Amino acid sequence: MARIKPQNWKHTLSNSQQLGGIETSVLDNGAGRGVRIAWINTGTGLRYKLVLDRGMDILDAFFNEHSLAWISHAGLTAPQPFSNQGIDWLRTFGGGLLTTCGLSNAGPPNSDEHGSRGLHGNYSNLATEIISIKQPDIFSGDLSYELLGRITESSTFGPSLELIRRISGTLGSTEIHVHDQVTNRGNAPAPHMLLYHINCGWPLINEGTRIIWKGEIKPKLGEAEVKENSRRDGFRHCPAPMDSHSGFGEEVAFIDPSADAGDLVDCGYVNDDLELGLKISFSKAQLPWLIQWQHFGKNEYVTALEPATHPPIGQAAARSQKTLIWLEPGASRTYDLKLEVLTGEDAKKFGV
Repeated sequence: MARIKPQNWKHTLSNSQQLGGIETSVLDNGAGRGVRIAWINTGTGLRYKLVLDRGMDILDAFFNEHSLAWISHAGLTAPQPFSNQGIDWLRTFGGGLLTTCGLSNAGPPNSDEHGSRGLHGNYSNLATEIISIKQPDIFSGDLSYELLGRITESSTFGPSLELIRRISGTLGSTEIHVHDQVTNRGNAPAPHMLLYHINCGWPLINEGTRIIWKGEIKPKLGEAEVKENSRRDGFRHCPAPMDSHSGFGEEVAFIDPSADAGDLVDCGYVNDDLELGLKISFSKAQLPWLIQWQHFGKNEYVTALEPATHPPIGQAAARSQKTLIWLEPGASRTYDLKLEVLTGEDAKKFGV
């Protein structure tokens, strides 16, 4: 993807915002009234919205006239930090290009002798403390931008997990970089699970859109073998909206992804008719699982690729399987995601 070059605007611009950058604001209407957001314009046709009061996750995302993300019926709602029982999480799930699940539970509601946890944990209902904002500078030629924030999931007597999130990129590039560092700020070992729900919708997702991944589908929890998908090649191409996916209808694959020699996993989507794709890259050492969620209901048409520390089985099951991550006091784990918009030949060649 071609980048903007400094010589192209020399002595022609007064302000970097004419190319792009970060703009923060507060919504004043609807279910998201009072929520802090940040729009990021990359100067390439890619622009996206961070929801600062929802863990610095990404809701809207567009490339030129095309939406990349799926937005739920609810859309952007104010955070509800105590929507943490049963499936309450779904009431405030706006969809969006990135919804983070965790930090101590990813998967269904569950309980054991250590407590009870709601669907996908508390993270996406937690507000961000902004640490810094770095804007691009046309005069020095530094076109990089960065928003750095702190999100804390804690309770008196613990556990207390802190996530420092850096969203960054460069004007002229269609890449979004997400760097997360999770640290146990408590005084006892803390359980940890993390899943990145990357939700895509129309028009990127449409009948015939290619779903790109490499790896092996594994049986789900409680199943002895992988069940056949209801459609031939069902986890490789998107169908038209389906009556069978109305209500709670869905299909999910738990994938052990294949990485290249540098530990990098690539996956994503390509709409060949639009010559438009989204490439998702991450480290298998950091995120050894990839989930493929399909919910192709009428008027609720969405699919997600979800890099994760675990399949979405919940903390109790991960504990019983002895796969639950434990962070010692002061210990940290880091995670890196790259989302990149592909167009033209780059899109058509991806995954072929």
